[in-house]
Amino acid sequence: MTEVPRTLEVEDLNVVFKGRRGLPTVHAVRDVSFHIGKGETLGLVGESGSGKSTTARGLMRLVEPASGSVRLNGRDLTRMSRGELRRARRDIQMVFQDPYSSLNPSRVIGLSIGEPLEVHEDLTASDRNERVRELLRKVKLSPDFYERYPYEFSGGQRQRIAIARAIAVNPSLVVCDEAVSALDVSTQNEIINLLEDLREELGTSYLFIAHDLAVVRHISNRIAVMYLGRLLEEGPAERVFTQPAHPYTQALLAAVPSPDPSQRLVDRAALFTGELPDPSDPPSGCPFRTRCRHVMEVCAQSMPEATPVDGGGAVRCHLQSSGPALAGRSLVDLGESTVNLEPGH
Repeated sequence: MTEVPRTLEVEDLNVVFKGRRGLPTVHAVRDVSFHIGKGETLGLVGESGSGKSTTARGLMRLVEPASGSVRLNGRDLTRMSRGELRRARRDIQMVFQDPYSSLNPSRVIGLSIGEPLEVHEDLTASDRNERVRELLRKVKLSPDFYERYPYEFSGGQRQRIAIARAIAVNPSLVVCDEAVSALDVSTQNEIINLLEDLREELGTSYLFIAHDLAVVRHISNRIAVMYLGRLLEEGPAERVFTQPAHPYTQALLAAVPSPDPSQRLVDRAALFTGELPDPSDPPSGCPFRTRCRHVMEVCAQSMPEATPVDGGGAVRCHLQSSGPALAGRSLVDLGESTVNLEPGH
């Protein structure tokens, strides 16, 4: 099977916010590695505060990484000068959570959509205006909306405008940072369908960030699960949903609402308790151990190594090498009766 060419390769990315005026230092992203193939979507999921948005800003150098490499189409963004980075950014664009705050309220939307074309393309004003009208058609909006202001649109329409701006210069990668979380369910589905249509038409790759696993299931080829700055599990979307290998992934799945409880993929008994620990003072060893119902003594001693998972991907959990030694198998397959662990600490 031929491997899909990689649009993005992130290796050992670290982002650190140094404390000032008595505030603690926060290691927000720790040794994060993943890749996205051409025309693929990676869903990056986890609770609010897990480091997903900081990962996106770090790889785009909107915040400077402390270490690691970020290769976009083979070129390392972390080693570029400011001028080189500015030119490279035509290949990586972003759609933010709140489309209203990301659009200039004093400019008509045609000028906002056309801004990347002014920066990165050598077009006449007439050609640029025509390109903007074409982009409005692509996102299922009327080209006659060119002269309207952001306040004249609904939230879903404003997000379509933000997407039009993001794809204006045909980027290789679009980062969608909670791009549908502020929308109602029907509008979320419309935006996700639009993104899928554009991916098929343009061959664009996506990093799709969300805290809700249900949102990313159908748009993602692969899913990466993040907790307290670390990636705990990643793999093909269907495998992660049906055969989760980490207790945190199980817990996120258990939290997904289901109209038919008998069809729930993971029993609600898998839900975790408690709050996300303070990122400035994370637990030793596995960061999830303070909320994990399977915690063992070894969990406090070291961060688990990555274990390949049956069905693709990898997981970082001591259950895979200690305890029942799952060796890459799913927790779902084993059932509760087979998991006999030492009392946790």
